[in-house]
Amino acid sequence: MYDTDVLVVGAGPTGLTLAASLIARRVRTTVVDRLAAGANTSRAAVVNARTLEVLEGLDAARRLVKEGVQAPRFSIRDGSHTLIPIDFSVLPTDYPYSLMLPQNTTEQLLLDRLLELGGTVIRPKTLTTIGQDSDGVTATFDDGEVIRARYAVGADGIRSVVREQAGIGFRGGQYEESFTLADVRLRGEAPVDEVNLFWATAGLTVVAPLPGGVHRIVAPVSDAPEVPSAQFIQRLLDTRGLGTGRMVVTDVVWGSRFRIHHRVADTFRAGRLLLAGDAAHVHSPAGGQGMNLGIQDAVALSAALVDVLDGAPDTLLDEYSAARRPIARQVVALTDRLTRLATLPRAARPVRNSAMSLAGRIPGVRLALARRLSGLVYREKRSS
Repeated sequence: MYDTDVLVVGAGPTGLTLAASLIARRVRTTVVDRLAAGANTSRAAVVNARTLEVLEGLDAARRLVKEGVQAPRFSIRDGSHTLIPIDFSVLPTDYPYSLMLPQNTTEQLLLDRLLELGGTVIRPKTLTTIGQDSDGVTATFDDGEVIRARYAVGADGIRSVVREQAGIGFRGGQYEESFTLADVRLRGEAPVDEVNLFWATAGLTVVAPLPGGVHRIVAPVSDAPEVPSAQFIQRLLDTRGLGTGRMVVTDVVWGSRFRIHHRVADTFRAGRLLLAGDAAHVHSPAGGQGMNLGIQDAVALSAALVDVLDGAPDTLLDEYSAARRPIARQVVALTDRLTRLATLPRAARPVRNSAMSLAGRIPGVRLALARRLSGLVYREKRSS
């Protein structure tokens, strides 16, 4: 006797996408989350072209596009000098841009779609133990309720209870440097349709437009405050060649400090327990890949689960793990390189900038970066 076919633990973008995709295919799905409410902060802010493509089948892509800011260019700069210009507008997709959209808006739109399809999120509901046998999964929660499902998916983040109880390793480490993230209002030369990554001797700074005239600032900082003030962000811009009248911070809408892990689960499947999103892989936000990778996991996993529940061999779930894990490893490697370049010792940064400027003159390099950052390089990706 089953209470549901698929139990989804975690209602972030990954869990919501997975649940909506399953319910759209008439799979009985239960979604739980330990938090009393969804995200109310922006965190991830980029939805790339490949993610919008896979969300078309859920009728969610058009909703996100309607609310977001389209940024067809991504430029790596040293002050006012462009080192590498990346143009997404030349890519073969209906979404030739980075869509800039706060994560809380993305989550709300995905939740709206889930509710339209007849689903819901049960919260707050904290998973305490989860086990499996040859026929299904038994999950116990902090309120004493027990849910029996055919399969369970851990979309419950870096500290995933599902992953830990499945005994799946999560190898990797943590970067030493802390990062500041802030959504601010700016005056001056702030980009309106372009993401700028500034590499300066003092360090890296990302400046990107968001809806409502807000801009996202991300920067590695050794002494990042827990909640950055307008004065702190202004000083950061000034010391990295972006202030002194070029960009003036007038208000901080939201900000935080964070440290970055880089880890990939040893497998995305242990019997009837599966992983997706941050439960399966975490990495630097450089390149804006994290949430995108999780949403793409969810769409791929939903297709495999639907087929298995319809009677296909459950080896399709092994294929899901075998296909998605190498992609996660590639993304971790890419974002690791970008992060280490960004946090080079001060003395090495001028050499880095010169090398980037030379690479930026090669059309093939610019196109390859555009394909990778847009996620389109993973369209035909197979297991390896």
